[in-house]
Amino acid sequence: MTSSNDDTARACAEALWATDNASRTLGMQLISVTPGNAELAMTVRPDMTNGHGTCHGGFIFTLADSAFAFACNTYDERTVAQHAQITFIAPAKAGDRLTAKAAERSRTGRSGIYDITVTLETGQQIAEFRGHSRTVGGSIVTAS
Repeated sequence: MTSSNDDTARACAEALWATDNASRTLGMQLISVTPGNAELAMTVRPDMTNGHGTCHGGFIFTLADSAFAFACNTYDERTVAQHAQITFIAPAKAGDRLTAKAAERSRTGRSGIYDITVTLETGQQIAEFRGHSRTVGGSIVTAS
């Protein structure tokens, strides 16, 4: 049996996913979502590589940012990024499947802090992302 909080998180994710053209166009997949957490995956395409033959950091950032967005929007409160930073740890190549796991660290008032770890299928860490969120008013799935 699932909790109503899990149901709300899923409903929010489904509503956001339906109009998230950026994540869907990049081939991301929403793997799971629970209150304050989300997991997304993406396979690095050849057109996502840079002059060094590795995945452009902007695509890794975007995957982590999308996981962050889904994690902080699980409470039916419209929430956006206020600040984010990333540390790149290892390269990814075309054909690699990346997974971004977002976890809520703090949520107080209108502000939240989320950590997102990006890994290869082998579990090797690719990047660490920290996002700070801010609620902006309004709901995602229920009438305001």
